[in-house]
Amino acid sequence: MTDQAPIVIVGTGLSGYSLAREIRKLDKEVPVLMLTADDGVSYSKPMLSTGFTKGKDAEGLAQGSTEAMAEQLNLEIRTFATVTGIDTGAHELHLGDECVRYSKLILAWGADVIRLDLAGDGQEHVFSINDLMDYRAFRKALGQGRRIAIMGAGLIGCEFANDLRNGDYEVEVIAPSEVVMPGLLPEVAANAVQQELEALGVRFHLGTVVDRIDRKGDGVSLTLANGEVIEADLVLSAVGLRPRTELASAAGLATERGIVVNRALETSAPDVYALGDCAEVDGHVLLYVLPLMACARALAKTLTGERTEVSYGTMPVMIKTPCCPTAVCPPPSGAEGDWEVEQDGTHVKALFKAPDGSTLGFAVTGRFAVEKQTLSREVPPIHS
Repeated sequence: MTDQAPIVIVGTGLSGYSLAREIRKLDKEVPVLMLTADDGVSYSKPMLSTGFTKGKDAEGLAQGSTEAMAEQLNLEIRTFATVTGIDTGAHELHLGDECVRYSKLILAWGADVIRLDLAGDGQEHVFSINDLMDYRAFRKALGQGRRIAIMGAGLIGCEFANDLRNGDYEVEVIAPSEVVMPGLLPEVAANAVQQELEALGVRFHLGTVVDRIDRKGDGVSLTLANGEVIEADLVLSAVGLRPRTELASAAGLATERGIVVNRALETSAPDVYALGDCAEVDGHVLLYVLPLMACARALAKTLTGERTEVSYGTMPVMIKTPCCPTAVCPPPSGAEGDWEVEQDGTHVKALFKAPDGSTLGFAVTGRFAVEKQTLSREVPPIHS
């Protein structure tokens, strides 16, 4: 029965469409059905934090309509189709009362934004941007507003701060950490990025959190834990992502931080795979583009008959803060060693050196950012 059923990919984000493209490079005819809870328009999620810099709205960031993608990839796409359950024994998905059979199932449905439960009556002014539809809603709500408060000073918060300033918006960033991008950048590099963002006009409120958000006129008033009060037209919440695991867990799949898969992206159930932001691959949850593309290439081979385990090269993370170009390749967690730093103002070259002198990670900002490819060749891959 399942031989006639299609390969079903749940999700039409970068993971889903990248996988579909890779499958079609290897097999032009195998039936593929894509299901998505949103409108299915193709876009690149990393580009969402470049819209103001590039002068592009949501439509400008779209890369292909659902109809164009279905035709280009020779497959069926069903939009606004929400999966409500998975029966791995029967090889079936449930969409409410409807059953959809699959031969192979790929979960590429991404991660949910973490939402803070805050006091106050101004919650309708709080937005998160996790996909193109979210971005469209944010741009529409922004209207004539000029003042944005960003909760979170991680990679996404800093990228949007730079982008919104490039669009000439007033930007205030509030975060509990004492530095920006904690856990991703060493302090010296983080300080360089913060300094350049401040020079651009971004105002930071670090070491504190938002206690409450109250309506004030057409905007809101944010009361911080340190007693400060900030007024804004809109609030952008960028406090992190959580891989979507609930439905997988309910279906009996192994989940930890993400949906647990091995190097072949196989879940604990036969013929069910996961990749992208929802997947925990061999113990790693990597919410970045390079690992995603490596996974899509490997999984396409597996799905078309040649079981292939993913192998990652060294994958530097490019941070889109044009005011301070930055690339980082964090050392493995728990690695022994020290940061060796060369610095000229906000131009930083930090190398994480093991006791034997080998380079296990790096962070480069400003004019040193161009060295990222050379340095990548010195750093061992996550796992080869």
